[in-house]
Amino acid sequence: MKDLLDKRLLWVGGKGGVGKTTVAASLAVLAARRERRVLVVSTDPAHSLGDVFDRQLGDVPRRLLPNLDAMEIDPDAEVEAHLTRVTEQMRRFAAPQMMAELERQMRLTRQSPGTQEAALLERLSRLITAEDPEHDLIIFDTAPTGHTLRLLSLPEAMAAWTDGLLAHNRKSEELGKVLSHLTPKRGRDVATPFDDPQEDPLSGLDERTRDVARTLIERRRLFHQARRRVEDPECTGFLFVLTPERLPILETARAVAALEAVKIPVAGTLVNRVIPDEADGDFLRARRQQEASYLARIDAELGHLPRPRLPWLPTDVQGLATLEELADRLEAIGF
Repeated sequence: MKDLLDKRLLWVGGKGGVGKTTVAASLAVLAARRERRVLVVSTDPAHSLGDVFDRQLGDVPRRLLPNLDAMEIDPDAEVEAHLTRVTEQMRRFAAPQMMAELERQMRLTRQSPGTQEAALLERLSRLITAEDPEHDLIIFDTAPTGHTLRLLSLPEAMAAWTDGLLAHNRKSEELGKVLSHLTPKRGRDVATPFDDPQEDPLSGLDERTRDVARTLIERRRLFHQARRRVEDPECTGFLFVLTPERLPILETARAVAALEAVKIPVAGTLVNRVIPDEADGDFLRARRQQEASYLARIDAELGHLPRPRLPWLPTDVQGLATLEELADRLEAIGF
């Protein structure tokens, strides 16, 4: 598992309450210790990354240690920024008398299901595809299954949405051909701009239509590029954190199967909060017997993946000193 920290993108996820934020933060400390320039990013609306580091974090990276920055993405702020961009673009095309209705629709959209997630996925896609000279490794503290599968389906969902939009556009036939031409086919890379104006499929369209087409093409290209990087095992790894309990095992097994089915590289699992051998007492002996059956189940269901174990700590994890100790433990078990 040592090469996990050599990748560009590392996703740490799992069921709520299994310790994935603590593990993500400790891995970030360990990678920074190895001279990797790390950015650890929380995408959970109920942020706990700042609590684990015992530092106030915001929407821009904050330096916590040499080589280690951390940030918490604010989904509400992402929604506002996204809708502001949409409104400003529509303002260029809409008649003045339509603006009041447009702004009303934008206000309603803020509360619509999926709006926050769509804005968050766009931000993640930009982080994934950006050429960031400041960081070698980005660690995402998030439950990756839902985000990733939606990220993978976004280009297709966007194509369906685009087709519906273009059906109401008087240039729909021409734009449909443009988007079809520039949509990557299986085994084909994302389309690049045309150097020869005579080969540019946007030529001949009016300015408004060209502007809309370019916006749609750029978004489509962004999501395709992000998907390619997420699928690349040289670039990306997923680490699932679970505890030796029934529900985390079930959820992790389903998540691993879902990602592997769409060729997403799962690097391994980390079994957290295993009762230490030195723990004593009748209560812990009974718990250890039950835990042994769950550990055997993890070996049976996830045996094709690395499964290092991390002992249950006697105290909560908070602050850089404790994270340094946990980084030592992670290194000792093979990270």
